[in-house]
Amino acid sequence: MTSGKINVTVENIFPLIKKFLYSDHEIFLRELISNATDATLKLKHLTTIGETNVEYGDPIIEVKIDKENKKLHIIDQGLGMTKDEVEKYINQVAFSGAEEFLEKYKDSAKDTGIIGHFGLGFYSAFMVADKVEIFTKSFKDEPAAHWTCDGSPEYTLEACDKTDRGTEIVLHIAEDSLDFLEDYKIRELLVKYNKFMPVAIKFGTHEEGEGDDKVLVDTIINNPSPAWTKQPADLNDEDYKNFYRELYPTQFEEPLFHIHLNVDYPFNLTGILYFPKLSADLQMQKDKIQLYQNQVFVTDNVEGIVPDFLTMLKGVIDSPDIPLNVSRSYLQADGNVKKISNYITRKVADKLKSLFNENREDFESKWNDIKIVLEYGMLSEEKFYEKANSFVLYPTVEDKFYTLEELKEATKDNQTDKDDNLVILYASNKDAQHSYIAAAKDKGYQVVLLDSPIVSHLIQKLESDNEKMTFVRVDADHINNLIKKDETEISRLSEDEQKSLQDIVENIVPKDKYTVKLEAMDSTAEPFIITQPEFMRRMKEMSQSGGGGMFGMGNFPEMYNLVVNTNSPLASNIISNTDEATRTESIKQAMDLAKLSQGLLKGEELTAFVKRNFNNLK
Repeated sequence: MTSGKINVTVENIFPLIKKFLYSDHEIFLRELISNATDATLKLKHLTTIGETNVEYGDPIIEVKIDKENKKLHIIDQGLGMTKDEVEKYINQVAFSGAEEFLEKYKDSAKDTGIIGHFGLGFYSAFMVADKVEIFTKSFKDEPAAHWTCDGSPEYTLEACDKTDRGTEIVLHIAEDSLDFLEDYKIRELLVKYNKFMPVAIKFGTHEEGEGDDKVLVDTIINNPSPAWTKQPADLNDEDYKNFYRELYPTQFEEPLFHIHLNVDYPFNLTGILYFPKLSADLQMQKDKIQLYQNQVFVTDNVEGIVPDFLTMLKGVIDSPDIPLNVSRSYLQADGNVKKISNYITRKVADKLKSLFNENREDFESKWNDIKIVLEYGMLSEEKFYEKANSFVLYPTVEDKFYTLEELKEATKDNQTDKDDNLVILYASNKDAQHSYIAAAKDKGYQVVLLDSPIVSHLIQKLESDNEKMTFVRVDADHINNLIKKDETEISRLSEDEQKSLQDIVENIVPKDKYTVKLEAMDSTAEPFIITQPEFMRRMKEMSQSGGGGMFGMGNFPEMYNLVVNTNSPLASNIISNTDEATRTESIKQAMDLAKLSQGLLKGEELTAFVKRNFNNLK
């Protein structure tokens, strides 16, 4: 037997590991399973290239709990270690066996999936154990070795009688970590971190069959060959849906469609992203995109790797090239991260374009469920915006879908104003703005439905990038003023009568909320119409949804225009009626009806309006 001090640069590295290197104690199991996987994959690689003639077989990794003796065992059937290798890889903490292996076999080992960080990853065991043992037998014809350490720099290393190839790590669980001896806890961690590890992981057994045919079989906790590790050509739609259910077993809705990522230059990245049905209020999704490194779960915080607008999606991204700190807890700043983000953006845009081209009808049917992601992408990622013109849709209130170029073509003849500006009319709520939409349709105008919470930002960007094109909400003014043509209605009232009408209405209507405007319209049009100026409303919306704070309009009062039709019979009656009480009642009634059509009549005012109209039925 030999003994000695572990070669570390501080007197005792274990408190350092426990307090600073690994912030979350539970990841010790992830690291030890990762090491066992590395050892197994190394052996597979060596047998594949003929470096050794040992039988690889069908190895597994086993996790066993010995609750009575407070031990946790992690056993692999990988290449094992000789006594000298234990001395080198375990006692020299900062040395990484996986890095040396990759360097030696760098040309043939680049796709073996070896994780690395062996030395420090192993020592995470001391976060939960006050003593750790290693029993290991190399694939080489050399004696087995037994290493023991009690959490101090001192260790012992001696020969042992282990006969089967591989490594068994035994953790003597500390008193403050006894929950790691509970079946449910270990199962939970194995599913969280190792659900898709490339080597089968056994945790216990279970019965299969019925009656006399019952047999005890190993419980394999993981899927060593998840869908993202396969070629897209080898998978069908049902395979992708099954994998989605495997990722999110509590999700009952099917994804709308998927995007399979697969790139090996200038970095390695695989994965599958799913478009789920999204709520219009942009609520954060409970099930997020999961980040893996060689099939080891790292985090579901993919900020920086996945563009912001795609964090609303679900799925998996796996890349050995994502730079993480040694505990795999935090992303480190690196040029590759931006390249990966740009690649994902481009790949998603290309996939959306192909889905649109291959089956436009199906794409249109899913539009309302995906539009928020795409509109956010247009605002936040210039590269996505550049490609989006070919597949982003603008549906009309009658459920006809246009791309922007198609919309321009369909509206240019009828919706170009006297100054040669193309005016795109839009509604944000078909029901609330029904009367305004009807007035526009009577003119033969197209009205698109833009109802996402970020629409004000989006149309601002579209206007800045499309010369002589403007978006106007259909209730922003009277229909004749939304798209101004050369022809104008002539008022039947004289200038003096118009002045009198304005004064009478302004004396009754609240000046702090409504600006009275007189318009000569068709006599059959509504006598009073309430509109909200496009610029003011848009700036307020942008401020409320973020990005418009510079205008200081977050707390601006709601301001409206009250448009009075000077050619309506009511306008003439107001002027000719000398009974002030009757005239006031007529104006208030017309005002309430206009407010009712805009959804502005609420609370006490609505109660009084209903009561007044019931009384008029007597």
